[in-house]
Amino acid sequence: MTKEHINYLKKIKRNNLLIKLTQISILILFIIIWQLLSDYKIINPFIFSSPKKVIECLISLHNANNLYNHIFITVYETFISFLLGTLLGILIASLMWWNKFFAKVIDPYLTVLNSLPKVALGPILIIWVGAGMQSIIVMALLISTIITIITVYQGFISVDPIKLKLMKTFKANKRQIYTKLILPATLPNIISCFKVNISMSLIGLLPPVGENLSSNKYCSKYLSHYL
Repeated sequence: MTKEHINYLKKIKRNNLLIKLTQISILILFIIIWQLLSDYKIINPFIFSSPKKVIECLISLHNANNLYNHIFITVYETFISFLLGTLLGILIASLMWWNKFFAKVIDPYLTVLNSLPKVALGPILIIWVGAGMQSIIVMALLISTIITIITVYQGFISVDPIKLKLMKTFKANKRQIYTKLILPATLPNIISCFKVNISMSLIGLLPPVGENLSSNKYCSKYLSHYL
């Protein structure tokens, strides 16, 4: 290993260390500013809370033996919705690539579903699938699956057409093109979609469907009274 190569590796390590330190510094600075704004009533502490109150809440939940139960339920719901949303999204995107007629038929519906305010569907989902974990997972699925379909399908149809023609020239069938070219070429796109899906699944757990079963039951009874 030459001296230049060693210096180059050291430079990369220093750069990575600098990036990590900067990220941590930004986080610490954000927490300090947040706490100061809350202490001096520049922001409403009731609405925005503060780092100190968040820590106190975590300690309180821990002492009441509720913290880890809530964490487990949220992680479980996120994992289920992420897994199902990703698998369904890739499957439907694959069907769209495989069958152009199906892709053209479903495309406007995907556009409409993607533009819908899915959070506003929370109360309706509670009535359809019931209050509790089912409605929460369905909400997360609505958000993550559509994003997965659109993202993965765009990756499929963006594969280099020259490579596609080359495969067809060698008499490759559709299955071979899909497994040997389309999927490997779209792998970075699918991995990026995984990152987006994690956040989308978490977003689906938070809004009106909610984590609180008792509030969901109340909302369901309230809406059922008027329907």
